Amino acid sequence: MAVSQDSLEFRTDPKSFLDITSHVQDFVTSSDIQNGVCHLFIKHTSASLVIQENYDPSVRQDFETIFSKLAPEDFPYVHNMEGKDDMPAHIRSALTSTSETVPVVNGKLSLGTWQGIYIWEHRDQTHNRKVTVSMVGE
Repeated sequence: MAVSQDSLEFRTDPKSFLDITSHVQDFVTSSDIQNGVCHLFIKHTSASLVIQENYDPSVRQDFETIFSKLAPEDFPYVHNMEGKDDMPAHIRSALTSTSETVPVVNGKLSLGTWQGIYIWEHRDQTHNRKVTVSMVGE
C-alpha cells in the first residue's frame, strides 16, 4: 500500500465554481499510484468541494441561485464579523462538503462523463484556497 499527499493552492473568483479536476488528475499521475482512492479536503469554512456537472454551466448558476435563497445575505445573522457574506458562506459550506473521495482506476480519476471536481467559493471576494489531496492505493 502506497500513500502520497500534497497541498494544492487555488485563487478563486467571488461566488464561483473553480474546476480543479485537471490539477487533481495531475497529482494522481505524479503519485505513481495506479489503483486506489483520491481524497480531497478543503481547509476553509466558507468554501466547499463539490463533484458536479462539468458540461452545462447553467447547472452551477442554478446552484448559486438556490443557495442564495437558502442562506440569504440580508438575514440578520449574529455572526457578521467579516461582512454580510460571512455567515451565509459558513451555512453554504455546512450544507455542502469540505471533502470528496474519488476512486482511481488505472491511474485515472474514475469520474462520470459529466462530473468535475470544483471548489465552490461562497464569499464575495477572491480568496486563496488550500486543498489537501491524498492518494492511497497500489
